Amino acid sequence: MIFLFGAITALLSLKMPIGTFRMAGTGMFPLCLGILLMILSGIFVLNIFSKGKKNRVKKGSSIESSSPIQSVLFLVTMVLITLLFNPLGYPLSAFLLMAVLLRVLGAKKWTTTLPLSFVTAAICYFLFVQWLKIPLPKGWIGL
Repeated sequence: MIFLFGAITALLSLKMPIGTFRMAGTGMFPLCLGILLMILSGIFVLNIFSKGKKNRVKKGSSIESSSPIQSVLFLVTMVLITLLFNPLGYPLSAFLLMAVLLRVLGAKKWTTTLPLSFVTAAICYFLFVQWLKIPLPKGWIGL
């Protein structure tokens, strides 16, 4: 699923101006993110197949215990954030994405989820928008 999401992200990013690494366009970040997701998920799958049957996931481990509901919520979250990316803007989308995914994937405490989501969104905002000058959507909050 992650590989498919990365491929869709990379393909859709090609509809936006890519620019160059010196003058990145709005499509540069999603293109790099999509390619990175495809590479990492490919490595993960190859790692599983290379270990053989003796090292398969054991019953009760955290990988096996992820439910289909978590997978559906993960996909729904990714689709909604993608659809609302332009109206909400990059900082708010990044915050909401992290908060929801942390909750869906198992973070139980809001006292951990909210600060971690805020710090992640703030670091990404300053890295990509302020430092690298990548023109990402500002949304209704205007950042």
